[in-house]
Amino acid sequence: MKRKNRNRKAFTLVELLVVVLIITMLAAFVTPKLFTGIGRTKAELTRAKMAIIENALARFYIDCGRYPDDSEGLEVLIIPPADMEEGKWNGPYLKQSDLVDLWENPYIYVAEGEVNPGTFDLVSLGQDGVEGGEDDNADIVNE
Repeated sequence: MKRKNRNRKAFTLVELLVVVLIITMLAAFVTPKLFTGIGRTKAELTRAKMAIIENALARFYIDCGRYPDDSEGLEVLIIPPADMEEGKWNGPYLKQSDLVDLWENPYIYVAEGEVNPGTFDLVSLGQDGVEGGEDDNADIVNE
């Protein structure tokens, strides 16, 4: 019988454990940076949705000759106000889903703006849904 020289080429258990450990360490460093980027992206997209609402408010102003007041809020962009003259309101100007930010919190409409004097403010309360905050929890106001 002939004896075959078999060279086994395989990884040992120790080598596999070292590779798994290195991959785990890399994931531990990279993952938090990815989630920080997601929060920043949501804030930027929230600003973009605010621009859509501002556009709808401008169309409402052109059609109706006024901006909504605080009691009407942004709902007037979807449902015509009861006291509106026939034929002025040409909506709906938005979909209901446009009135919530990316954290599923409703936008806040302030008719007499504090940040934007002489016009209106649109506010998103950020990830936490509470006034104030920092980073992902910071309030976002239209400019």
